[in-house]
Amino acid sequence: MRHSARVAGLLVAVTLAVPAAAQQTQLVVRQLKFEGNKAIPDDVLATAIATTNSNWFARAFFFRSLGFLGAKRYFDEQEFRRDVVRLGVLYKRSGYPDAVIDTLVRRAPEDVYITFRIREGDPIRVTSLAVNGLDSLPARLRRAIVLDLPLQQGDPFNRFAMQATADSITRRLRDRGYPSARMFSAFESNKEAKTASVTLEAEPDGRAVIGRIRVVGAQRIDTTLVRNLLVSRPGRRYSQDELFQSQRNLYESDLFRFATVNIDSAAYHPGDDSVPLVVQVNEGKFRRIRGGLGYATNDCFRGSLGWTSRNFLGGGQILDLTSQASKVGVGDPVNWGLDQNICRTSRDDSVGSAQVNYYLGASVKRPAFLSPNNAVTFSLFNERRSEFKVYLRQETGVSVALSRVTPRRRNPLSLTYTLSYGRTEATPESFCSFFSACTNDVIQPLREKRVLATLSALGTFSRVNSPVDPTRGSIANLGVVFSSKYIGSSSLQQFTRFTAGSAWYRPLSRDVVFSWRVRGGIIFSPTIDVATGTGAFIPPEQRFYAGGPNDVRGFERNELGPVVYIVPKSAVDSAAAHGQPFPTDSVRVAATGGNTLVLGNIELRVPSPVFSSRLRLAAFVDAGGVWQRQSPSSSKVVRVTPGVGIRLATPLGPARLDVAYNPYKLQPGPLLQFDDAGNLTPVPGEESFVLARNRKYTIHFAVGQPF
Repeated sequence: MRHSARVAGLLVAVTLAVPAAAQQTQLVVRQLKFEGNKAIPDDVLATAIATTNSNWFARAFFFRSLGFLGAKRYFDEQEFRRDVVRLGVLYKRSGYPDAVIDTLVRRAPEDVYITFRIREGDPIRVTSLAVNGLDSLPARLRRAIVLDLPLQQGDPFNRFAMQATADSITRRLRDRGYPSARMFSAFESNKEAKTASVTLEAEPDGRAVIGRIRVVGAQRIDTTLVRNLLVSRPGRRYSQDELFQSQRNLYESDLFRFATVNIDSAAYHPGDDSVPLVVQVNEGKFRRIRGGLGYATNDCFRGSLGWTSRNFLGGGQILDLTSQASKVGVGDPVNWGLDQNICRTSRDDSVGSAQVNYYLGASVKRPAFLSPNNAVTFSLFNERRSEFKVYLRQETGVSVALSRVTPRRRNPLSLTYTLSYGRTEATPESFCSFFSACTNDVIQPLREKRVLATLSALGTFSRVNSPVDPTRGSIANLGVVFSSKYIGSSSLQQFTRFTAGSAWYRPLSRDVVFSWRVRGGIIFSPTIDVATGTGAFIPPEQRFYAGGPNDVRGFERNELGPVVYIVPKSAVDSAAAHGQPFPTDSVRVAATGGNTLVLGNIELRVPSPVFSSRLRLAAFVDAGGVWQRQSPSSSKVVRVTPGVGIRLATPLGPARLDVAYNPYKLQPGPLLQFDDAGNLTPVPGEESFVLARNRKYTIHFAVGQPF
């Protein structure tokens, strides 16, 4: 009976305790904030405690009443008490021993509102910081080792910063040939005087070079290729950073699913002047099929299909067969009439969307060509590509590309020679805008199939923290395309094209980003004679165009820059016969592109007041211009269009909706009339015709940041 009584008592105690615990877990955290903290930001404090704030939808007054939106976080009394201790320990280790953590907790029947009130007090400051043990190093190397360390004299005595400083010195020594480098830290602090002295003792040991390299796991791939992909070579000075670069090269070769490059600890003894390495690899699948389907406003439906063979014919070569198609649903021979509904943008593109665009290509890539950071690629291709409302080009060709990734910054550089045979279909006005006459005898020779040979060089220099949605850093690019009869091109297709641009990203606070970009380009081409016409002709696919979601957003795609206006000759004659001006709704606008481009953008991105973790707002100002030098009819003007936008984070990058204000008319240009034979002639008295835009705002939807 006594035993039964004890059990019954225990059951009663548990029964009474469960509702109390359940009541605690039912308190939803509706507010968690910090007050008085200056040395440590809110996000660091929030990650140091167990209590977590509920999702915004679970906190906002209107949405939380719905009950099913947002993740709810519940209040734990015991963990909350521990959080006060956690914050106190964090402040003490950060150099604030007198910090006082107070709490304000407001309870409701089902909710709790928490505020941590912090009085930081005066910090203990580092009055001396000594780094010893580097006397044996050259003076220049010593300066590089201690440059910009996380902890400096005069800083609060932060234990985390002290450890980061020791780790930074160790890493810098190991990157400069000291594989056994170690650091020891010691300190003395005076709480009353609020001072601390820190001593860091380095043991670099001796410098070493790379010794024997052992490869483990290679089966069908030759170990010689594995060694050729390594930046670390026998006899080269040891660098931990180069071990990481070597490992990255192995992954980027696309031959391995797993790869590591480490010191061979079984054969290495600290202090040795030679460091043996062991490379462990796991070969990837040697065959791969890939495919994709998609939709875009200008391309309608599009798809791709490819097949890859790795280690093709040995030597780590990669054979890649690629096929792509776009304009599916609007272009012949698969015109399903979608330009009348979901692909309405294509209705305005009678040139580029008239036929399906495609690409068929085969390439063989050879990694580690003359250097572990080089690769050479040979390609054969046949393609039909277009630019919206401007041209449609079909060509067959070959190319040889030498690519290199710089070892330190991983900046891609490339040099490519391309030889192709094809023709460019464009509106007559696109050709004749460069000549004094627009008759068929001038235009037809420019439409014929010809050989185009180009030598292009491209360099990209990226220092951003994210390639998809950067918030800090910069990225610059420089490109040159050269075409001349001396490298195999037709005499009608000779030009030199320069482009350069740079973008910067600066965080103004944790979630606010200010970014700006400048970009420019210029094309030089010789003067040629075609029948009765004379001009500096540039192929339509090589000219500059502007306007659209990624440059000057106040204009539609390719709407900014030199244009010509086309009207039927019958409309002009009929209006003249009745003594009336011809109707402007019969005028068609055609972009002709230019040989000079200037572009500038600034944009401010801030978190949205709702759904801030995934939604951002943007305000921007775009400015740019395109013109044709040596052309009296081309105006050298720069248009400025401001606007606002919304950014929604998605797995593919930020989806954005931009609305830009544009008070301008279209650019002045000649008004041409066409007859039944297709000849174009100027309309008398309309050498500088101007047409107003339909509205003063432009809407763009796209995926990815504009720059």
